[in-house]
Amino acid sequence: MSYEHEDDMMEEGDEGPQAVQELASAMVPDNLKAMRACKRCGILKTFNQFVDQGCENCPFLGMDDTRQVNRCTTPFFEGATAVMDPRDSWAAKWIRVDAFLPGVYAIVVTGQFDQEMQEDLENQGIRWRCRPAV
Repeated sequence: MSYEHEDDMMEEGDEGPQAVQELASAMVPDNLKAMRACKRCGILKTFNQFVDQGCENCPFLGMDDTRQVNRCTTPFFEGATAVMDPRDSWAAKWIRVDAFLPGVYAIVVTGQFDQEMQEDLENQGIRWRCRPAV
């Protein structure tokens, strides 16, 4: 009986450090008045945070310069929610960020990728969260 319990502990321990590591690396906006949302995943950061660190969920967008950050982020979003454990959070599932890393996410993202970026993402089979402005 104690052997089964120890095996369970080992399995939990295997997942624990990764979850702790993900949570420790989560970025939160350092200025609540100048937040922008990634058009693909909806994570919220400041413009400078996107330039300095990019988007941890979307490294393939290459947000390493101001031009690319402007193309891939938007200041137009509705609401925000902090997600600490995306896999177990009902809120993360509701806004469809349960496959992403912990962080602060927009509930609705408004904006569009340019046509070239949309075609590139579609060709790679990548979905995005932003919706056109009405």
